[in-house]
Amino acid sequence: MNSGLLDTFDVVNPDPGALIESLRSFGYSLEASVADIVDNSITAGARNIHIQFSWHGEQSTIAIMDDGCGMTEDELVNAMRPGSRSPLEERDPADLGRFGLGLKTASFSQCRKLSVGSKAAGHEPVIRIWDLDYVNQCGEWRLKKLDPQGSDSTFSALNTSKSGTIVLWEQIDRLVKGADKDDSRREELFYEHIDVVKSHLGMVFNRFLESPKSLKIFINNRPLPPWDPFLRNHPTTQLLPEEPLYHSEQKITVRPFVLPYRSKLSDRAYEAAGGPGGWNVRQGFYIYRNNRLIVAGDWLGLGFRKEAHTKLARIIVDIPNSMDEDWKIDVRKSVARPPAHLRDDLKRIARLTIERATAVYRHRGKVVERQTAEDFVFPWNTNVRDGMYFYTVNRSHPLVAAALENSGNNRKDVEAMLRLIEETVPIPTIIVNNTENPDKLRRPFEGCPSEELRAVM
Repeated sequence: MNSGLLDTFDVVNPDPGALIESLRSFGYSLEASVADIVDNSITAGARNIHIQFSWHGEQSTIAIMDDGCGMTEDELVNAMRPGSRSPLEERDPADLGRFGLGLKTASFSQCRKLSVGSKAAGHEPVIRIWDLDYVNQCGEWRLKKLDPQGSDSTFSALNTSKSGTIVLWEQIDRLVKGADKDDSRREELFYEHIDVVKSHLGMVFNRFLESPKSLKIFINNRPLPPWDPFLRNHPTTQLLPEEPLYHSEQKITVRPFVLPYRSKLSDRAYEAAGGPGGWNVRQGFYIYRNNRLIVAGDWLGLGFRKEAHTKLARIIVDIPNSMDEDWKIDVRKSVARPPAHLRDDLKRIARLTIERATAVYRHRGKVVERQTAEDFVFPWNTNVRDGMYFYTVNRSHPLVAAALENSGNNRKDVEAMLRLIEETVPIPTIIVNNTENPDKLRRPFEGCPSEELRAVM
């Protein structure tokens, strides 16, 4: 009876220009975009990946080259198709992709011209190009072809290689729009992005870079070292018991770590272990999907805050790619949220890890307190009046008391100086600095000679 309705429809094709511009706005950072391309290289079995930043002002380029299995012409055309694979398809357990959008959305977020050259073993090289301005102009999904023989020198390496793929970003307007080739400041800013990309890739792909059959990534010909968030080789790192959890009859492995206190690390090691963003930012859960890091330090909305005293807590969670929908993995592979029935277990594990991390963090302070409690007088008093906190210099401190006693006729001046100090303590600035850069606050008497410390105490 309703069959007529089923046959009545409109075909509403999206406007290519409008849609392709929308694909540029998925919220990718440069480093996340490069990581998405590296995902494809790893899935293709690459052992060596070269990333090249080349400065030419507004004509600057970024190229990602690998020695993976490459693609035939049909495979390349399909790979260039937005939505080349359904996220509902069952993936190979080692596949790092999901939505069939990564190559396109990651690239479009950074450039207006995406060229991909590829060569499969036993086949000739092929090149296809998405030119966003051309698509806007013609109003059709026209994927340009390029003859490898007359192509940019960037693709010449394909002629002598057995297999591999080269991704070339041109017209990278988000980075260099309007830049002059001779503008040294813009050139410096362009190359500063290398450090950001380097830190991010070393973190995201640390397992691949440190595995026995290690992947090698080079950025402007320099090898990329892995970053171990868990300091597993340090003797004072605490590895808490591993715990398996299960979701849809599939295993999830949870491994908590408590990292060493600052005094156990050299300044260089401490700074390196903080990772991109620093210690406070990098505490929490580390979600690995097929050995690829998705979330690098987050409490996953489980009710914990990132505090200075909890920053030594880092917890590995390993999930397979078959759980993407359940963990709400996004297109950028940078967000994950645990299934509801796992939240209580994860919260319990987090709480135990935080308790252990807090004990380690406060241990040094307790030792100092035991060693000096008999003789030490704290130089500041905390006071409360009308519900408001304020701080005063402790007049009973031996040094303060001696200064007042020996001031003679200048006692009023000394008192005035103390009052000025009390009333102008930069509390708001201290709070902001402690929140934003807790690891950069100098501790009392840090670096002072022991004899100077004894004299003050």
